[in-house]
Amino acid sequence: MQLTHLNAHGEANMVDVGDKRETRREAVASGRIVMHPNTLQLLSDGALPKGDVLATARIAGIQAAKRTHELIPLCHSLALSKVSVEFAIDHDNGWVDVSAMCRLSGRTGVEMEALTAVSVACLTLYDMCKAVDKEMRIEAIQLDSKQGGQRGDYRRETTAPIVTGEGAAGEVSLGERCSSPCVRVKFLAELRERVGESDLAIGLDKLLSRDVAGLKAALSAQDPRFSVLSDQRTLCAINQVMANDSARLTDDDEVAFFPPVTGG
Repeated sequence: MQLTHLNAHGEANMVDVGDKRETRREAVASGRIVMHPNTLQLLSDGALPKGDVLATARIAGIQAAKRTHELIPLCHSLALSKVSVEFAIDHDNGWVDVSAMCRLSGRTGVEMEALTAVSVACLTLYDMCKAVDKEMRIEAIQLDSKQGGQRGDYRRETTAPIVTGEGAAGEVSLGERCSSPCVRVKFLAELRERVGESDLAIGLDKLLSRDVAGLKAALSAQDPRFSVLSDQRTLCAINQVMANDSARLTDDDEVAFFPPVTGG
């Protein structure tokens, strides 16, 4: 296979994508930062001296994705339609898992943007925590999946939990689509701890009604842990836009549930 960023003379070359057709492209990357258990607990408790560590790292990752072309010399400037950066604190293993998803409709892909988002989010976590732990280690930064483009889809052979219609455990990675029309569900902040899950997927054909209320009912019917979603204080967003129980769901929507956001 020829390296596209080298010309016939072996010199660095920016690829001309002008003749490619625009397609929907999406990439998901992940990584982690390993730290001492005490540091991880301080992060989890919001007790680190620099303040809200995860919120700062999320913003840094999103900003980095948007400016990837300024950091990687031969990357194109892309008009990203969506960037999301998520964290999962793993006390058992002593690390924070970081994942990023980038999406656009364009002529070239977003793998580098997703990888850059994860890298900078991890570096920001290090910066925010280094006052109490300089032995932290960033590792396992990798591309998990990509969709779209002339070279086709790619998916790393890794797995993560999924909710199926029968309530049995299946396998799916963040950003992966169901074999049938589905929605992806995220649980954020302390809601993630309460339900014991961070990312799930469920087929639209398993919902009594194709709206948020139907999704809540289907999840609660499969596992009583999800009854917390009926709490009127629990908020919901579809594709990062606030939504209520009557909001309609369509194939590949991303639905996030999270507790009320408070200031002060």
